[in-house]
Amino acid sequence: MTESHTPPPPAGMSGSPGPLMRIIKNQALAFLLVGGVNTALGTAWFIVFQLLIGEQYGYHAAIVLGYLCNVLCAFAMYRYLVFRVRGHFFKDLVRFFIVNFGAFVANISLMTVAVSLLHFPPIPSQLVVTAIMAVASFFGYRDFSFRRKTTT
Repeated sequence: MTESHTPPPPAGMSGSPGPLMRIIKNQALAFLLVGGVNTALGTAWFIVFQLLIGEQYGYHAAIVLGYLCNVLCAFAMYRYLVFRVRGHFFKDLVRFFIVNFGAFVANISLMTVAVSLLHFPPIPSQLVVTAIMAVASFFGYRDFSFRRKTTT
C-alpha cells in the first residue's frame, strides 16, 4: 500500500488544505491556478472598464476600477480555496493588500511608461504588464501575505 503524502504548504503556511486540494493535490499548483484565475479576472475587469469608460476617463481609471473589483475576490479565493489558514484574518488581509497594492502601483507605473511614454496601445500593454505582475505577486503572496511562523 502506498502512503499518500500531501506536500507541506509553501512558505511555512499553516492550516488545512483548501477545497481545491480535493482536485489538485499540489498546493503550490493550486496557488498558481487561483492566481491565473484572478489574473484573468483582473485583466477582464480592466478590459471591461477600458471599453466602457477608457475614452472618457482614460486607462488609469480602468485600472483603478478593475483593481477595486478584483482585490477582495482574490483574497477570498487564496485564503479559502487554497490555503485555509486560520486566524489572523485582518493581518492576512492587510498583508495581502500590501502585496496587491504594490503590484497595483507597479502596474500603473509600467502602464504609464508603456502607454504615455512609448505610445503602445492600452489593452496589449496591460496584458504584458499583467504577466509581469502575476509572477511578482506569486512570490509576495507566498512569502508574505499568508505566511505563518513555523513551529518546531
